[in-house]
Amino acid sequence: MIRDARVLRAGFVPREVEHRDAEVNHLSSVLEPITNGEPADTAIVTGPSGAGKTCISKFVTERLREEVLDVETTYVNCWRNYTRFRTLYQILDDLGATIDIHRQSTPHDELVDRLQQHDGPRTVVILDEVDQLEDPSVIYDLHSLPQFAIICIANKEEELFSRVDDRLVSRLRSSEHVRMDKYHDEQLYDILSARAKWGLDEDVITDDQLYRIADAAAGDARLAIGILRTAAGKADRENHERITDDILLDAAEDARAQIKQKSLDSLTPHQRVVYDIVREHGPVGPSEIHERYTEDVDDPRTKRTIRTYLSKMEQYNLLEAEGTSRDREYSLVDSATASPMQ
Repeated sequence: MIRDARVLRAGFVPREVEHRDAEVNHLSSVLEPITNGEPADTAIVTGPSGAGKTCISKFVTERLREEVLDVETTYVNCWRNYTRFRTLYQILDDLGATIDIHRQSTPHDELVDRLQQHDGPRTVVILDEVDQLEDPSVIYDLHSLPQFAIICIANKEEELFSRVDDRLVSRLRSSEHVRMDKYHDEQLYDILSARAKWGLDEDVITDDQLYRIADAAAGDARLAIGILRTAAGKADRENHERITDDILLDAAEDARAQIKQKSLDSLTPHQRVVYDIVREHGPVGPSEIHERYTEDVDDPRTKRTIRTYLSKMEQYNLLEAEGTSRDREYSLVDSATASPMQ
């Protein structure tokens, strides 16, 4: 049943992207100076979870590498590499420049010096989930180096700007902004249809079933592709000739659970403390959350940072908020309220 499993994976970058021509062209034009050996502006790519931000960024940089010999690209997930050291180390590691760097003892400034001395091809650095950086000065480190072009990916511009100091805010505000909206159901259907065409045998899933997946995913391509992948995997394991409606129902639940678990596993230690407070005491307001949080950790972050954590967990469907900003309360998302598979 499964013709090419790669096509069904979350991180797969297709040869053609659906319904993002304007964004692809915009980002390509921002990076174009690199093809002539010139510095490129920083690009900020924003939009909700599952809008295709990472896919588009990787797609454009891959096309760039196909066209130009002396261009490299490196990808950093800043949710996983949330410290300045980890981010700088990841970039240097991709450039093959970490041979004598000791994770425990090498000072940050030495890593920045290494990047300054990098005389290889111009490099596009994709900083995904950039609003997760505990020390956003790493953006400033890279911004000052003309041999690097930066793509910053975040859910919301405001949350990125609220974390950085004034000298960087003015630079980022003048950057090129590529804004992406949620997909419509029709667009999600087209994305799923293309994945099914390349990844599955013919006639194993109907158009009606693809529409139902699109509807249940509510604009989130990551979830839609996850449902398709989970359903195809289950049908294949159980030796079905096609994906049944029962399999699809189970797949929707499983895919949501997998994505939720992945998001939970990605939380930084401080975010996990905040999540656990809401889990144990919710519905609960930001002031009480911060009060309990400061009691639980040795090196507490600011109230503003905690608000950013809460917003991030809301965007990733881990928490939900009710009320206005003054009397807002957070609680865990009830999975039963998610869009059901019709």
